[in-house]
Amino acid sequence: MFTRHVSRQLAAHIDGELSPQKAGNAARHIAQCADCRAEREQVKYGMDALDQLAPVAPPDAIWMSIEAALRRPESSVREWRLAFAASAILILSGAAYWAVTHRPGVRWEVLRTGGAPVVNQKRIVRGGSRIGAGEWIETDSESRARLQVGEIGSVEVGPNTRLRVVAARPGEHRLALARGEIRAKISAPPRLFFVDTGSGTAVDLGCEYTLVADDGGNDLLRVSKGWVSFQWKGLESLVPAGASCRTRPGVGPGIPYFEDAPERLKQALEIFGFEKAGDEALRTILTEARVRDTLTLWHLLWRVDVEDRARIYDRIASLTPVPAGVSREQALKLDRGTLSRWKDELAWTW
Repeated sequence: MFTRHVSRQLAAHIDGELSPQKAGNAARHIAQCADCRAEREQVKYGMDALDQLAPVAPPDAIWMSIEAALRRPESSVREWRLAFAASAILILSGAAYWAVTHRPGVRWEVLRTGGAPVVNQKRIVRGGSRIGAGEWIETDSESRARLQVGEIGSVEVGPNTRLRVVAARPGEHRLALARGEIRAKISAPPRLFFVDTGSGTAVDLGCEYTLVADDGGNDLLRVSKGWVSFQWKGLESLVPAGASCRTRPGVGPGIPYFEDAPERLKQALEIFGFEKAGDEALRTILTEARVRDTLTLWHLLWRVDVEDRARIYDRIASLTPVPAGVSREQALKLDRGTLSRWKDELAWTW
């Protein structure tokens, strides 16, 4: 199909595999050539489709049916055609699987911003490098780097950090932070950028945030713009700008709180969330909470028993009027629609 112009370079150009000079030449040609622009869109569409294709192993019954049909001498022409069709489907599925797993993956740009970071086991002493899925960025106490996350943002990699690229696809930009500190600046629709840690997954909702992980898997998430959802085994903490959330391995995300919250509230929250100290800590939280701290109280509703849930509901209601459509009975039952509506109203104060 592609016999002229830059047709043979289109896949490599889309994946960022060309040298800067070749990439520039290809981009200039594509800008001037309608045929190559159209071909590039077709290639990109096909590559994106392959990225979304989930390889599925065929059931054993298919092979047994084919073999049985081929062994029968009385097999009709129709049966032979069915066997051939089934075989063709398997061959095409295998070809699609091979294309997904063997074509060159997208590689993101890494710039050295200090020291000599290690990218894909190679020390970078000047300029930058590229990194793909399954590869690591590592920094020591003197080095730092900046990772360009496709076309949706960037991640600053701090000293003493170990970070792996898990997935680099249009619909999934995923990293894994083993230890250290990163600062993410993402400008994209929600749920395209993810960072896995030993305590769960930070899901970008259009934001800027800092995530610190120690060797034991304990994390601290601080959000400076937008929102982040931190998730672990069905447990979720929604963290808006100005708020933080601590996490623990085997426990998941703690209760989010605003940085300017009263110190006694933050101390009691740490005790309540991870040490399970109980009533005294909860009483302190309820007493110290301000209107803005309904962020913390709303999250607490999901983490306590029914009796304490009633105390939390009443404290929120004393701080700000309960909106129409939010009933005490449904809130205490943790009705998701009710609590979602309540959260949307409370968020105006956050």
